[in-house]
Amino acid sequence: QVRVVESGGGLVQAGESLTLTCGVSGTTSMFNAAGWYRQAPDKQRELVATIRASGNTHYADSVKGRFAISRDNAWSAVYLQMNNLKPDDTADYYCTLGTFTGATYHPASRWGQGTRLTVSS
Repeated sequence: QVRVVESGGGLVQAGESLTLTCGVSGTTSMFNAAGWYRQAPDKQRELVATIRASGNTHYADSVKGRFAISRDNAWSAVYLQMNNLKPDDTADYYCTLGTFTGATYHPASRWGQGTRLTVSS
């Protein structure tokens, strides 16, 4: 059973940077990708970044050029570096491990508690 624990959220001002960390424990051999999602108040959960075992990354248009996803080689941690933060980035952020079918990411690990980011203007 894979367990993820997100951390690093907080209150920042617009334009600042922050890095989120996802600690992963358990057997990860069945996964070959990871993703960060976010859910803003009264909005649907949104996939913002993914990374494959190959290192290939993909970003939602809303964060492209500002966010960077990375991981360690053992899949024990997944990171989300966020730069030039905007008030629209305010949300609860969640990480998952999963797999890809073609270009589609499928989250497969149990959802963690998330970490809250608030960006003030």
